[in-house]
Amino acid sequence: MAFITLNKQKLKENYQSLDTLFQSKNIEWSIVAKLLCGNTTYLEALMELGIKQVCDSRITNLKIIKSINPEIETVFIKPPAKRYVNKIIQFADVSFNTEFETIKLLSDAAVRFKKLHKIVIMIELGELREGVMREQFIEFYSKVFELPNIEVAGIGANLTCMNGVLPNHDKLIQLCLYKELVEARFDKKIPYISGGASVTIPLIERGLLPSGVNHFRVGETLFLGTDVYNNSPFEHMHNDVFKLYAEIIELNDKPMVPSGELGLNLMGETMEIDDANEGSHSYRAIVDVGLLDVEEGSINPIHSDMSIAGASSDMIVIDLGENKRGLQVGNLIEFSLNYMGILRLMNSDYIDKKFE
Repeated sequence: MAFITLNKQKLKENYQSLDTLFQSKNIEWSIVAKLLCGNTTYLEALMELGIKQVCDSRITNLKIIKSINPEIETVFIKPPAKRYVNKIIQFADVSFNTEFETIKLLSDAAVRFKKLHKIVIMIELGELREGVMREQFIEFYSKVFELPNIEVAGIGANLTCMNGVLPNHDKLIQLCLYKELVEARFDKKIPYISGGASVTIPLIERGLLPSGVNHFRVGETLFLGTDVYNNSPFEHMHNDVFKLYAEIIELNDKPMVPSGELGLNLMGETMEIDDANEGSHSYRAIVDVGLLDVEEGSINPIHSDMSIAGASSDMIVIDLGENKRGLQVGNLIEFSLNYMGILRLMNSDYIDKKFE
């Protein structure tokens, strides 16, 4: 069975690098753990880092986090579904919200459970995912402040995740101004401006982060060491905390061009033939992982003399060229991963999870 590995030491060093940066700027930060898909073993390793707040978009994962460490503050980072408000109150100390009717239900549930529930109200800054429209923001806050057992802990925004709108200086200044407007209008203190994410980290290093932004939610940079803003790795961080290993289950010298009449493949695509490969052969290794577990564009063999030739639901074919490494059936091929590759593999029950 193919397996994914997590390197605890490299994860720790990435965490320490980020924690040092945020502490130097008096910024609080939370780890977005949704990449781990609720895997108890990996979550326990994450808790060992000494983190104080964890974000996730699945309430079942927050329940697991609470079972590991009831003292850790949990944050539900997407607008809650109405039918889950009771579970949100039980397992999330904080939730991100954009719908007043849902917040009203959270208030009712918090009263029943005799708990104080914190919320961060998200504002739409152009990414067109979640967020209260700016022209409705003041009225929205005026109603929320009247609800019992609800504490407005912050104002936040999501950028980059869907349409790629970058959180530049001007966008974040807008976020800070809305916070100041709410505080002045209602004489209320809003502790957090949660405008930071992995993509915002380079703004700190370039001195472009507005001083009011005091809370970050970080996942990708912690786990992959990536500069998301510039789509490149941070040289001082580890980019290989996670790796994929897949076993060779067949290896043969085969033609590089299929023979026969071509129709549509599994993905509904018609293969494009490179005439330059006609008559050529190469060693092809089939490994025990497929599109059910991960998209082929999200993984890459670590050795440059290997490439992905194609994939189906349960198998991926690797072109080994002349197989100068002398690989055989039963050997493992190692792959690097991007964020979506790790997420899909972590979510697959068919992939073992191990430590490196």
